[in-house]
Amino acid sequence: DVQLQASGGGLVQPGGSLRLSCAGSGFSLDDYAIAWFRQAPGKEREGVLCISWRGRITYYQDSVKGRFSISRDDAKDTVYLQMNSLQPGDTAVYVCAAPASSDYGCYDEKFGRWGQGTLVTVSS
Repeated sequence: DVQLQASGGGLVQPGGSLRLSCAGSGFSLDDYAIAWFRQAPGKEREGVLCISWRGRITYYQDSVKGRFSISRDDAKDTVYLQMNSLQPGDTAVYVCAAPASSDYGCYDEKFGRWGQGTLVTVSS
């Protein structure tokens, strides 16, 4: 009954930008903390950024500070990941996730709702 869907990925050149979107089905995203994760080929999944239902932002990766930002538009019930100055090392499948319960936030590590993900490829 619930689902998260990430979209907006594609092929970009180094230094380029992309904006990913996360939308929900069966629940309203504005009630939940929403986190972005990524998994590069041959590597473990890692957290990138998270935004709480109150709008507090958590960086999981120092490597994206100053380049990536997260925001939410409650009117559109959508969470965005803005990615600037993309590097080849950012190539990965990006997935948005929410905790199973709205009681948990970005620091609780209880994400139980996952989307299909969208592929970001940074290459010349």
